[in-house]
Amino acid sequence: MRNPIHPAALFPPADGVPAGLRQKYASAGHEQLGSQGLVFPAELQLPGLSRLIQESWRRSAQLQANPDNPEAPLAMDREELEEYRRQHPLAAIMPVIHKLLVLPSHDSGMLVAVGDEVGRLLWVEGDAEMRRRAEGMMFVPGADWSEATVGTSAPGTALALGRGIQISGAEHYNRSVHPWSCTAVPFHDPDSGALLGVVDITGTESAVAPHTLSLVEATVAAAQAHLRVERLQLAAARQSTPARRRSASAAAGRDGDGAAGSLYRNSLQLLGRDQALLSIDGRTVALSARHSEILALLSTHPEGLNAEELCGLLYAGDASTMTLRAEMVRLRKVLQQLNPAAVPDSRPYRLPLDLVPDSGQVLSCLQRGAHRIALEIYRGAVLPRSEAPGIAELRSRVSSLLREAVLTDGSAESLLRYAELPEARDDVEVRIAALKLLPPRSPKRAAVVADLERLEAELSA
Repeated sequence: MRNPIHPAALFPPADGVPAGLRQKYASAGHEQLGSQGLVFPAELQLPGLSRLIQESWRRSAQLQANPDNPEAPLAMDREELEEYRRQHPLAAIMPVIHKLLVLPSHDSGMLVAVGDEVGRLLWVEGDAEMRRRAEGMMFVPGADWSEATVGTSAPGTALALGRGIQISGAEHYNRSVHPWSCTAVPFHDPDSGALLGVVDITGTESAVAPHTLSLVEATVAAAQAHLRVERLQLAAARQSTPARRRSASAAAGRDGDGAAGSLYRNSLQLLGRDQALLSIDGRTVALSARHSEILALLSTHPEGLNAEELCGLLYAGDASTMTLRAEMVRLRKVLQQLNPAAVPDSRPYRLPLDLVPDSGQVLSCLQRGAHRIALEIYRGAVLPRSEAPGIAELRSRVSSLLREAVLTDGSAESLLRYAELPEARDDVEVRIAALKLLPPRSPKRAAVVADLERLEAELSA
């Protein structure tokens, strides 16, 4: 057998199968997986291996993860990582994670990792000796531990399934990870339910002890409660007096360049959505298409717009300012219910508080040269169905600047990620650029070549 029985064999049964047998089944499964190369046919069944693990292995194979890669790839360099961590919402929960998981881990020989919503590790802390050992498989901050990259692992599979999970020894898809076991739980925004990332404990057999999953779940729940309390405190500070609201808003803006400011900022999600999501002080509401356009335009013109200017950006043809005023009355009613402090001023129309659109975050990252972070934030075109002239201009500017940055400075991975966007479906230049950067033996080359052949056939037709 290629893989010895993992120490987790000493632990009680899980899912009705003793841990020792789970390791034997997983090791035997890897022997068959090895004979299949990177292909995992649908008809291939691995006796004794749980359905959850088999499905994760199949996803891993379909995503072209290589079980024989010795280490995970580094997705961000140190400078990009530090910038990304400062802006990431999970920075706000790190004090709770540190108190409940990291401090105890120093005596238990385990590592605590916190990753983002796409599986990249942002923080890895804990036992110093274990951290040095984990560096051998690149279980380090900035590394990509998604299922698409390393296959089945607790962080990546927890994100793929949207629930807590334990992966032991040879159940990992990547064979270099077999000496390790891990438990991970996704972290969801306590108000919107959006997936923000994952909390993981990695180590030897103790990392999949029966109580470990409950410990991580309890820690995530405590961190969510901490997050909700901080939001309520910030909302109370903003609702006191106009001066104090401005002070709190400015403080939140400063925090955005430090720990977790993006979590407290009032935000507007425009990318890849026909109707925007507005979040203010932890409360989120879906807007109508027209209200989405108005707030998008006002958020990109913080100095304000008079009625004629806003009309010109909002309506494709001639439109009366009376039409706009009627729409503004309806918008004010929506915002009044959400937060009275968010109701726009008039003469000119201007937002009274800072509202950060996700399109603005993308442009800010591109200006700093952080195109990989911009690509992660980018979820698609700005309000793709909108025909408002101002929105069409914003949509074109964000999309073209992102494409130019990826083509100029992007890695093969960045180019392939960009190629998955709807607007890049027929982008031959991006695929050719990716093909030039991919290693000759990369299994990802076949998909790129197939895409180019498809595009050539469509053009010929």
